[in-house]
Amino acid sequence: MPFNLLVFASLAYVIMLFCVAFLAERRAARGAVKWLRSPLVYTLSLSVYCTAWTFYGAVGYAARSGLEYMTIYLGPTIVFVGWWWVLRKLVRIGRQYRVTSIADLISSRFGKSNLLGVIVTLICVTASTPYIALQLQSVTLSFGVFASATADGWAKPDGDVTSLWVTIGLAIFTILFGTRNLDANEQHTGIVTAIAVEAVVKLLALIAVGVFVIWGLADGPADILARIDASQMAEWHMKPSRWTGLIFLSAAAVICLPRMFQVLVVENSDERHLATASWAFPLYVLLMSLFVIPIAVMGLELMPEGSNPDLFVLTLPLSQGQGGLAMLAFLGGFSSATSMVIVASIALATMVSNHIAMPLWLSLRPAKPVAGDVRRLMLLSRRLSILAILGLGFAYYQSSGGAEALASIGLISFVGVAQILPAMLGGIFWRGATRTGAIWGLCLGFAVWAYTLFLPSFGADGVLSEQILVQGPLGLGWLRPQALFGVAGMDPLIHALFWSIALNTFTFCVGSLLTFPGPVERFQGAAFVNVFEVDSGNAHGWASHGGAGAEDLLVMAQRILGDEEALGFFEAEARAQGRAGYLPDPTSGFIDLLERRLAGSVGAATAHAMISQIAGRAIVSVEDLMAVANEAAQIKEYSSKLEEQREEMTRTARQLRDANDKLTTLSVQKDAFLSQISHELRTPMTSIRAFSEILTEGDLPGVLVTKYGHVIHDETKRLTRLLDDLLDLSVLESGTVQLNLDLSSLRGMIDRAMAAACHTRPEREFIIHRDLPTEEIFLRTDSDRLTQVFINLISNARKYCDATNPELRISVRQKGGRVTVDFIDNGSGIPKDKQALIFEKFARLTDQTKAGGAGLGLAICREVMANLGGTISYLPGQWGGAFRVTVPLRLEVAKK
Repeated sequence: MPFNLLVFASLAYVIMLFCVAFLAERRAARGAVKWLRSPLVYTLSLSVYCTAWTFYGAVGYAARSGLEYMTIYLGPTIVFVGWWWVLRKLVRIGRQYRVTSIADLISSRFGKSNLLGVIVTLICVTASTPYIALQLQSVTLSFGVFASATADGWAKPDGDVTSLWVTIGLAIFTILFGTRNLDANEQHTGIVTAIAVEAVVKLLALIAVGVFVIWGLADGPADILARIDASQMAEWHMKPSRWTGLIFLSAAAVICLPRMFQVLVVENSDERHLATASWAFPLYVLLMSLFVIPIAVMGLELMPEGSNPDLFVLTLPLSQGQGGLAMLAFLGGFSSATSMVIVASIALATMVSNHIAMPLWLSLRPAKPVAGDVRRLMLLSRRLSILAILGLGFAYYQSSGGAEALASIGLISFVGVAQILPAMLGGIFWRGATRTGAIWGLCLGFAVWAYTLFLPSFGADGVLSEQILVQGPLGLGWLRPQALFGVAGMDPLIHALFWSIALNTFTFCVGSLLTFPGPVERFQGAAFVNVFEVDSGNAHGWASHGGAGAEDLLVMAQRILGDEEALGFFEAEARAQGRAGYLPDPTSGFIDLLERRLAGSVGAATAHAMISQIAGRAIVSVEDLMAVANEAAQIKEYSSKLEEQREEMTRTARQLRDANDKLTTLSVQKDAFLSQISHELRTPMTSIRAFSEILTEGDLPGVLVTKYGHVIHDETKRLTRLLDDLLDLSVLESGTVQLNLDLSSLRGMIDRAMAAACHTRPEREFIIHRDLPTEEIFLRTDSDRLTQVFINLISNARKYCDATNPELRISVRQKGGRVTVDFIDNGSGIPKDKQALIFEKFARLTDQTKAGGAGLGLAICREVMANLGGTISYLPGQWGGAFRVTVPLRLEVAKK
């Protein structure tokens, strides 16, 4: 197969992934995320566990160590099947407290300690560096296989150049789709969807090679089993200590690897998806491991002696002239490597940015509140972190020479990240675990891992001299890296795993027992351990907010969350406090909610430090940021209760003031109403009396008699209408109204209302827009009463719409068992300060001293709709007067 065709296929595959990620991001931006965040996509994204190690390295592992390769699959299977309750607890904590990374989880649990976040970040970056180098090595080796196999003169490419270009390409893809914006939940829909696609590709590729091996190179399963019995694998014997240690190691890695925590916890959009993943993910890894032994056996049998068994997945098809299958296998391995690097880079960059870059930036300006474009700074720091992390992986690959077997490199990383396990499990199950114990355990475990496994991986005289490796430092043989405390003869990997985890766990427990947690640690410990019972929304971590101002908090939130999201959050909290239209009071509960909201973007420790600058008026030094939880040590439970009581009294007083203001306004309106009623009654009575006296004098021309009779008649009708309105309102309010229910057409009722309302200001040209098909609805209601409401609304629009060319739009919608009718004109609408009173019977929007209606129309409409089982409301923000009438399709009157 021509090497240039391989390069073209790789570029086309990457472009396809770009398109998948881009389209997924666009659908997510439009809110169409139902299938993007489905259990299937979530489960497939977990396949990021299956990297080039499991795609290529598992075959090489089996060829060298027999069935021992199965341990890398058994550990995750045990976790997802038997430890499902642990995963569920991690996901619940992650979603409830907006955890952005595994470092953020540990930091938040132990008093929001940024020092712990820094330690975990350094462990993860250091441990992941060999793993990233492994992926670069696998891609480089696979390119080399195809180049060396070409018959058209293509020379084997320079491995350093290939790995450099692969690193650059992965950095560009990760930056484009991993740092496009600052998501409050740190979820990357585009990346996750692309990873799910890659999961399918690598699974199909490995199955295709396995099927070819069993039915193409061998004569079926029976023949393969016979070949296995005749191979050197049949002589393999289990070493219980190593077997047990590797199962434990892979089980710990599936929880503690930054990339696995990212997809398992951070990217989880629904806790229920774990139920599917608990069986689907073990099924996936089973399929990935199904053909490992057959491929390894056939490779050992058919490939020349000295061939790299890590590449049997590629070299077997190529040796048999199966170029297309080899291309598919290459894309599968390429998918395995790139998916791991992308997700790991995002997770690590988030940790570096939240726990190192941002705290350092804050420490340089301790006396100033948060200012500037923090979002831009966060995105820049994450992009630079991605470049630095991939650069470290490339440097490790260069320095180590890529000579180690893929599985050996992967296990080094597994032991490193496993150091997080004691602090993680202790933190979520043991309330007595303390920050000091976690720091001691992590530091000691990390140091032992680095000394016994990581540094020796660079080879003799790489970092540690050969003398130290053989004789120990200063000739102390009991401190030799691979025979610590004089324990010789153990497998180097199991030796490092045993001592690092044992000393880590022991120190963590002793440190926790000897120290006492601070107030924030106690609160966070109870919240995490009892996450299924504790209602975090009722627990406030800020007992005293000092001189915090809502304006300052809003400015800070806008610079982190963005203007629209921050304003939406503040408006929602203001409405919850009964302060709609104003900024919320900076209560302890509000500040606690804001801190957790910001933690979704910058991490718990950094969010706490930022709010401390404003809410606590604290001066944040470098030492404070490295132990930010100490700033909350002054929180007292008694003062917290007093503060909450004061806030409750403040809210109650505000509500009473608002109610008093409304009553005062209604009282004024009532006086004006009584004055107007007196006027409205006196005016027609005066006219009737005056003209009737004239008629009694006699000797009037017939024309005048007729004219004066019409005046008396009109005034009588006017008086009757007023009295009818008063009586009607009284009957409606008393609930004694008799409803005449029948089945009537909504369209017919609107037609009748339009005909009756056309007498209001008939001189005006008034355009009415209707959608007649939507009005073809039959309602079981009191049609006369409902028509009365429609007449009032249409008449008001004709009377008060102040547009030059007045228009009214009537729109009808049906949803479930209710019908909504909107009446929206193009006038200036009702002023905001009068919208709350328009349905009161004492209210008039026009000058109370002027003649006009008595202000009973909308009050009657409200009572009519209440009796009809519906509602009438004013819709603000419609660029005109807008009323909504909602009525049930079928009104059922309770039998007495």
